[in-house]
Amino acid sequence: MTAMTDPRREPGRVSRLLTRLFMTRARVARAETPAPGFRLITLESPAFREASWRPGQKVQIAMGSAFVARTYSPIEWDAVAGRTRLLVCCHGGGPGSAWARQVAPGDECDVFGPRASLDPGRVQGRCVLLGDETSLGLAYAISRHFAADAPHCLLEVAALAEARAVSRRLGLEAVELFERCGDDGQLDAIARRLPTLAGADRGYILTGRAPSIQRLSRTLAAQGVPGARIMAKAYWAPGKRGLD
Repeated sequence: MTAMTDPRREPGRVSRLLTRLFMTRARVARAETPAPGFRLITLESPAFREASWRPGQKVQIAMGSAFVARTYSPIEWDAVAGRTRLLVCCHGGGPGSAWARQVAPGDECDVFGPRASLDPGRVQGRCVLLGDETSLGLAYAISRHFAADAPHCLLEVAALAEARAVSRRLGLEAVELFERCGDDGQLDAIARRLPTLAGADRGYILTGRAPSIQRLSRTLAAQGVPGARIMAKAYWAPGKRGLD
């Protein structure tokens, strides 16, 4: 039994009304663990056949109530089959991680979206993706959708072996992983790598941990990268839950 089906979490009348009006009922078709700490979840719904999706867009999944939801970026969307896939990085003890760890085929959930969040198609030039383990799904989505311009990824990660396993599972090639350390030395290593990837035709997407995005944005600015070539979206921040 998951948080989505636990009768002790029965939503109130207003929550049920909002769910019925604005959310899509979806079924879990598949739930895999490509590496410890990661879940690859396939959702299906007839309504997904009518949806229009692009890489970087988000969906929100209700955690037992329309007022408590967690945001995910689908890694692909099959409108013909009415299916989408999510790669979830399960860190922390919040409701989103708990749902992803426990969810199983046959479970149902309520989904809002897809809707706008980040638009990689607006990046000027060839893409460099800076982020962390929560950015692996976006890297896959961009690589599949813009096959001729797959991003070069520099990602800080907490567990190298697990992140490598997920990268291999997704077939990602241009991915460099930097193990996170207590003094954020991995960000220094990423900063040293950036000049070798620089060029007038480069655009940068920064996602993942908010403090890292802020620091690497300053690094890029100091290296002369125009702000118009930088796009950023924080997926999480230490001590905060449920970033949209």
